[in-house]
Amino acid sequence: MNDITIRLAEPEDASALLSIYSYYILNTAVTSEVEVPTVEQFAARIYNITGKYPYVVAVKDGEIVGYAYAREFHDRAAYAWSCEVSIYVHRYHHREGIGRKLYTALESLLKLQNMVNLYASVSYPEEKTSFLNMDSSIFHSWLGYKNVGEFHHCRYKFHEWYNMAWMEKSISEHTKDQPDFIPFARLDKEKVREVLKKYS
Repeated sequence: MNDITIRLAEPEDASALLSIYSYYILNTAVTSEVEVPTVEQFAARIYNITGKYPYVVAVKDGEIVGYAYAREFHDRAAYAWSCEVSIYVHRYHHREGIGRKLYTALESLLKLQNMVNLYASVSYPEEKTSFLNMDSSIFHSWLGYKNVGEFHHCRYKFHEWYNMAWMEKSISEHTKDQPDFIPFARLDKEKVREVLKKYS
């Protein structure tokens, strides 16, 4: 795992990230998207997220092999300390420790923002299919996420219905005087660099 480095994503990474993500759109029910966005659309997603939340990529031998990011869980102010997280690892680089390192780095950056609650929306098959297995649920459980709710037959893709589970993890204490959430763009850049050094 030492040959994997983590850095912040940039809009210029859109093509490399989209090449990873498009596989999951076209061949799996991991994501609910059914059409591959354009590179320009994907770059805009990165740009729009990074003002408020961290977006990180994993690099191995000079190639981006995975990425993870946080995004808004709910737009009401009282939800500021909660976010949704997502992760995608190149299909040829599973079980190399990339996912764990991405999420660990992401959580470290989110702690700088005073984030408390992380939520993952996980496609959940009642039975394993050729388009979806239990790997995502198992991975999140392994990293400390708990299943806190399940919606039945709410995702339809490849002529199959899939469940969706919400999984939850707390990374900070819940207090009576919660420190303000700090948008990612307003974080001290030196503190961000110090966190990323641990994963370089």
